[in-house]
This record gives sequence, structure tokens and C-alpha cells, in this order.
Amino acid sequence: MITEGILNINKPQNMTSHDVVSVMRRTLGIKRIGHTGTLDPMATGVLPICIGKSTRIMEYLDLDMKKYRCTMVLGLVTDTQDIWGETLERFDTSGIDEDKIRAAFEGFYGVIDQKPPMYSALKVNGKKLYEYARAGIEVEVKTRKIFIKSLEIEEIHLSAEEKTVTFTVECSKGTYIRTICQDVGEFLGCGGTLASLERTRSGIFDIQSAIDLNAFQEWPQEKIESKLQQTFEPLVHFGKVVTDQVTAVQFASGWHLPLDKCEIVQRPTYEDGSFYLPMREEYKSAYNVFGRIEDREVFLGVAFFDEKYKKLVADKVFYVR
Repeated sequence: MITEGILNINKPQNMTSHDVVSVMRRTLGIKRIGHTGTLDPMATGVLPICIGKSTRIMEYLDLDMKKYRCTMVLGLVTDTQDIWGETLERFDTSGIDEDKIRAAFEGFYGVIDQKPPMYSALKVNGKKLYEYARAGIEVEVKTRKIFIKSLEIEEIHLSAEEKTVTFTVECSKGTYIRTICQDVGEFLGCGGTLASLERTRSGIFDIQSAIDLNAFQEWPQEKIESKLQQTFEPLVHFGKVVTDQVTAVQFASGWHLPLDKCEIVQRPTYEDGSFYLPMREEYKSAYNVFGRIEDREVFLGVAFFDEKYKKLVADKVFYVR
């Protein structure tokens, strides 16, 4: 029976991310399942699904970059910033050319401020923004810092009646691609609206290895198990230490781990605090802890180095004897 692990699912269109979780629960017969980042119902692509105790790592994935492929329509503004919303305005696009479009995208690089859309799951005062929007209630939405690592325009179609731009963007968690489309449209003075969106990467998970959800429901357990990724695999920004069996059992029992009792295989990626946005202080000294148990290297848990004790202190333990 499958009790833990992570599956990279290719979310179909016209399903919420929670719908996918429901399908996984029914198929696997496990209630404790969650996803690592919401995709809008009309979006498709990479949706990592955590199973059992692997759901406990979801809070550690804030540093993961995400990559999207998007097509936007020029000359259209909707209340949801995508073509599935209510049309608010239409504009003439006859004066828009390729040079103007490329100039409009130039500011979308590095750390920038972005105002989340009203039709989003972001919470304000404990309530999701889309709940306010549907009730016609206006609330103040503050801008947030996001990081855009790269943005590449792939195609510009200006000859058709409906002018479109297709681009790929690699960005930090919490970036709204719909809002990029709207902001580009505002810069051009003609409005812009998202027409299609596919997430092609989320952390270590990419679209090439994503599993078709319909096919998955027919798979035998052996095939599902072959596609499972281990709990620690997405935690690539943390360091790695390995200890002996006796110390491993002690760590799993709640003991602190002295550095002289383990081998430091890898340092934390951002131990110098060089991430592009504010990050949890503990991530500068976060380690995946492994133990050599019965000739196998076993994942024990996640630990943060404690300056007071000068030892690694468990944040979450996954190993059970």
C-alpha cells in the first residue's frame, strides 16, 4: 500500500487543484493528500501531489521557482484578468506593433511589485479575495514583492483580428501571470487578458514527466509506485548531512545532532541569505538529515542549525523504526 511520496500530475483544464486532490484520494484510497501550489481551473500543467506524511514538506517549498507558458489577447479587459471573466472593455489595437510589445515587457525582470487580482485565492482578513469580488465588496489589496528570473516572448501574432502574444516566464511563488498580462495591456494602452496558461515547471517537477490524470486512474499500483518521488527530493535548497545508525536513532528520538557526529555532504543553497526575496531565517541553516541504517542511507528528517546549542535541531522527523 502506498503511504507516502510525491506524484507529478498534469492538471487538466476545467478542474480545480482541489478536484485533482479528490481524484487522487479516491484512486489511492488515502485521505491525507495535498498539492504544492494552486492552479486556476482553466490552467493546465505541473501540479505536484504530496501523499501521506510527505504533505509535511509542503511548507518548505517557498523557494522553488515556477515556470509558465502563457498566451495573452490584446485589446480586451475582463474582471478576472482572463478570457473566462466578464468583459469590461474592448480597445482598438491597430496602433500596436512588435516594438511596442517588446518594450512593454522590458520592465518584467528581477524583483518587482505586483498587486494580486481580486479574483484570486489570496486571503485578506481571513477571507479569500474572490469571495469579496463575487459579493461585490471592495477591499484594499496591497502590492507584494515577486521575483521574475526570466521572461521570453515566443510568438507575436498581429495579422489576425485577435492579436496575441505568447511568452514563457520563470518566477517566484505567488506570481500572478494574469496580472502580468493586464499590466502589459495597460502599458500598451489597449488592455490585455490571459487566454491560456500552462505551468511547465514547479521546483524539480517538469511537464515532460507529468502524469496524465485520466491514465493514472487506470494504472496498477506497481506503476504508480514507480513514479513516486521520495519525500526529501524536492528539498534541493536545503543542505545534506549523513550520520551513523546510533546517532540517527537518537536524532529520530528527539536528540540534537552535533556536527562532529555527522558528515556535511552539501551546504544550504541560501546560507548567505542570497535569495531574491525575504525568506525564513531558518532556511539559511536547513539540512536534510540522513542516517546509515542497515547499509542503507535513510532520510530521517529536516533540521535547522541552532546557534544557541551549536547543534542541528529537528524541525520535522520522518523516520520511524
